[in-house]
Parts: sequence; structure tokens; C-alpha cells
Amino acid sequence: MRLATVRVDEKEQLAICRKNGWVLIADLNRAFESQWPETMDRLLTTGQLTRLNAWYRETGSRALDQRGHLFSSAQPDIYAPLYRYPPKIWGIGLNYSEHAHDLSEKAPTSAPASFMKPATAIIGPGETIRIPTLSEKTTAEAELGIVIGRRCKDVPREKWLDVVAGFTTILDMTAEDILRQNPRYLTMCKSFDTFFSFGPQLVTPDEVADVLRLKVSTIINGRVHAENTVDHMTFTPDVLVAYHSRVMTLLPGDIISTGTPGAVHIHHGDQVACRISGFESLHNPVVDLKYS
Repeated sequence: MRLATVRVDEKEQLAICRKNGWVLIADLNRAFESQWPETMDRLLTTGQLTRLNAWYRETGSRALDQRGHLFSSAQPDIYAPLYRYPPKIWGIGLNYSEHAHDLSEKAPTSAPASFMKPATAIIGPGETIRIPTLSEKTTAEAELGIVIGRRCKDVPREKWLDVVAGFTTILDMTAEDILRQNPRYLTMCKSFDTFFSFGPQLVTPDEVADVLRLKVSTIINGRVHAENTVDHMTFTPDVLVAYHSRVMTLLPGDIISTGTPGAVHIHHGDQVACRISGFESLHNPVVDLKYS
């Protein structure tokens, strides 16, 4: 199943995405006299995503096919972030060795190079990335995002998918010039407003045949800047989930942004995108606040 948060009548509402459009959960509830949560964060925190997905796979998809009037044609500019206030956002630095070489850095091998980002950095598809006045060199980084589906601690690697709600596309921004001044500035250089775009869709694990074969691409102005497959990560998704669950309790809605195949310098007027094979792409325009 694929889910998105869409803006309808100035409200951000949860929807099921299909090839022929989307269906608001609110409309589904009225049509089927059901009571599914109508926002993404509520769906995650109540633990009902698994039940909704089971209903959809077993009978819901066919039932929706018979009620075509519930569908709306989605346009890219109506997507919102999947949700606004994740409990935690983990970012993973230098998780592809090729990206480490770009920065003349040595890729970590003993543990993931983790950092955290604030919810105030979040924007959604089509919203503007703002290069801050404090930075002369900001980068955008396409990444595969993992969304945690249930409270968990000390998750075994082989059980990692049991705690995953789904996957999504992410653009993670960095004020690279600030980071180069001092590595202790990592949190600051990652935390500016608009420095974390995610969506448009949450893709449940049953929709992904092999996570390791997913190709992640950083796109700038329609051109591929860097791309690689997930199996070339130093720390693959199973390791990341297991490792971070040992550090702290993971909660429904936590996000792990798994690292980029390559960061691209962004400038005023650019269009940057995250493309992952089989996923709806994430696109954002860029404005440099020093020019506005």
C-alpha cells in the first residue's frame, strides 16, 4: 500500500495512492462505515497501519475498484509532508563510500555516523528549500527514508522489517561550509528551516521486493548527479534499525534517513529531486535567501 498526506480544502489529510489517483481516508471511512485514523501521524501512533494494509490487500483494493467515484486525480503540488512532528529524525552521514570520497573523508566502519535533525526543518514536496544567509555552500542529498511503525528496543537485525511502517524519499540539506569550519557544527549545519524534505508517499514493505536493490539518485535540474543502490551502503537498513534501537527506544513515526549516494551543491533557482526506483519522486525548488 502507498499512502500520502494531501492538501484538500486547506487541510492536510491522509490518502491511499493508486495508479488512477488517490482516495481520502475520510471518504473511505464514510463509504465503508469504518474508523481508520485520518492523519498519518495518528495512523502510526495508534498502530493501525498494519491492520489497514491487511484490509487493503485482502479486500479493500478490490472494494475501492468498485467505487471509482471516491478517487481524485492527484497533482504534484497538492502533496504535503507525510507528517509534521516525528518523535525523532536520525540522519546517517557518509554511508556510501563514494560520498565519503567526495568530501575527502573516511567512511565510518565501526558504527554509523549518526546525527539528529529537528522537526522544524521539515518541508514537503514542492515546497521551497531556503539556503540560509549564514551559508555560502549548501548541499542537497537524496536518501531512502525508513519510517518506524511501532515502539521497539534492541531489535535483532533479522527482525528489522517487523518494526518498519514503510519507506519514503528524502532530501536532506547541509550547510557544508559551516560543517567544514568544525565537525562539532554538524547539528547546526543540518538544522536550518527547510533542510529536510520528505514524501510524497509512504511505501509499505510488502510493496518493495528487495530493499537492497533500490536505486537512490540525487537529481539536480533534471540531471542525475549521483546514484547508487542500497546494497552499497556501509550500514544497510537492517543494521541501521537494529543499531539505533540499541541506542534508544524507537517510536512509531521515527525516521531514519539512511545516507546519500552523493550530495550536490544547490543554488538560487535550482530544482532538486530524490528519485528511488519504484517510488514517486520528491521534487523541491531552491531559493537563496541572500538574493531575496
